[in-house]
Amino acid sequence: MTQPKIRIQHVGKRFESKERSIEALQDINLEVQDNEFITFVGASGCGKSTLLRIIAGLETLSSGEILLGGQPIDGPGVDRAMVFQHYSLYPWLTVMKNIKFCRQLKVISDSVRNDADIETASGRADALLSLMGLTPFADAYPNQLSGGMQQRVAIARALMPKPATLLMDEPFGALDAQTREVMHDLIRHVHRLEKTTILFVTHDVEEAIYLGSRVVLMAPRPGRIDSIFDVPLPALRHQDMKLAPEFTELKRTILARIRETSGMQTDLDQLAKLTAVGL
Repeated sequence: MTQPKIRIQHVGKRFESKERSIEALQDINLEVQDNEFITFVGASGCGKSTLLRIIAGLETLSSGEILLGGQPIDGPGVDRAMVFQHYSLYPWLTVMKNIKFCRQLKVISDSVRNDADIETASGRADALLSLMGLTPFADAYPNQLSGGMQQRVAIARALMPKPATLLMDEPFGALDAQTREVMHDLIRHVHRLEKTTILFVTHDVEEAIYLGSRVVLMAPRPGRIDSIFDVPLPALRHQDMKLAPEFTELKRTILARIRETSGMQTDLDQLAKLTAVGL
């Protein structure tokens, strides 16, 4: 049997302070295969982003372990890249320089500057510019770009070092609906071309289904995996698939389960009772 790309085993995370202790994650178990596209959904506070940050090496776990390629994660690494909801671009750098930034740091940190490495990096940056449809804006600055274009720059920068795993924490949350659809098709195209394993956190169930091969539903208090759903869509997708009966049925099932696990259904039932008696 093929070893999973990522193996999450009995992972727990507790945040401690003088006033209180908060259990953010409890007994998380999940295996992710190479080149999978996994999406995470769930109510606020269920630990989706915390789990992603632990995999990125930006947070430490309190219990359990996470193996990446069979090796425990002990901090950030060039084998992983993270894209956040906020674009985090350097406003004083052009689009091209933003994309090249991480690679240039590596070259500068080497004991000997390698001209061939620099040339290869330039070719990679040009290819990513073209892939993201940003070639005409190579010399533009972030404040001259729309939100969708800025996020394309952030994704291109994350892909620059050819990470084996791309971690995305609500990267399209601030975009309008039309731009989000464009970005959905773009990131699936990137996934096919780059053959990158992608873990994607979102609050949007429709987004989770359209993008993922599996949807992991997390429940809050404490954060845990409640259910995992296989997405019954082919690898090559288009927006009209969101109208398919199997798509809408899966969306209905996941939304109902989110209401149940978050207590929203209880609140709605209580509201219905109050309405019925005229309150």
